[in-house]
Amino acid sequence: MFIFKPTYVFDKIVDITPEFMKRKRIKGVILDLDNTLTTHNNPIVPQSSMEWINSMKAAGIKLMIVSNNKAPRVTPFAEQLGIDFVSEGKKPLTFGYNKAIKKMGLEKANAAAVGDQIFTDIMGSNLCGIRSFFVFPIEPETSLPFRLKRAVEKPLLPKKFTEE
Repeated sequence: MFIFKPTYVFDKIVDITPEFMKRKRIKGVILDLDNTLTTHNNPIVPQSSMEWINSMKAAGIKLMIVSNNKAPRVTPFAEQLGIDFVSEGKKPLTFGYNKAIKKMGLEKANAAAVGDQIFTDIMGSNLCGIRSFFVFPIEPETSLPFRLKRAVEKPLLPKKFTEE
């Protein structure tokens, strides 16, 4: 099932290096927020995410958050990171991805997206026609809807890290 299969798989976002991006000719990355850059609904940027963002910026990689959350959730986080965002991205629909790619001034061939959910982040990236990076969630969600979603996506989950 191609739309559910990520292009690349990493343990966590900090395992994705600027060198990897350059090798793959990726000039911009669309970022998921919850359980990719920080824990679910956490307004504080972890030091590891901040360092990763700074290393990508230093390498000239453009970054933009696309989140299904509303602006009041995304704005403070994006401001801490110093990056732009698209809220209410409607993932897995391609609206948010296309808007982010346009805002970054990129061609789809040079864009990728990273996230922790098969049915939103990976499916949306693949439907948009950009490369998808799956990262395992920072921590398990506890709410019933998330537990159900994770149970359904479990058979589709990729194995640990694959670079090629």
